[in-house]
Amino acid sequence: MQLQLLYFDECPNWQVADARLREALMKLGRTVEVEKVLVTTPEQAEEWGFRGSPSLLVDGEDPFAQAGAPVGLSCRLYRTPEGIGGSPTVGQLVEVLSRS
Repeated sequence: MQLQLLYFDECPNWQVADARLREALMKLGRTVEVEKVLVTTPEQAEEWGFRGSPSLLVDGEDPFAQAGAPVGLSCRLYRTPEGIGGSPTVGQLVEVLSRS
């Protein structure tokens, strides 16, 4: 499994997503290196299909992408069981990662 965490510096939520992703991997008993990708330009955002910070790619696919969501340098919001958040929950990440 290949994991990439895409982010830009101005968004603090990527650090929360990183910690939750590490926790989810630990719960699954998986040792996977997470490549952190700093996105700094609109061109890079287009190239990566970056739907905002933070974005997680699992084997090159964004499991949380919503059809029609714009690509660009912005903070991303996620629907979670607790409401709108800046990162998926550990439970959501476990669910997504357990499929791979």
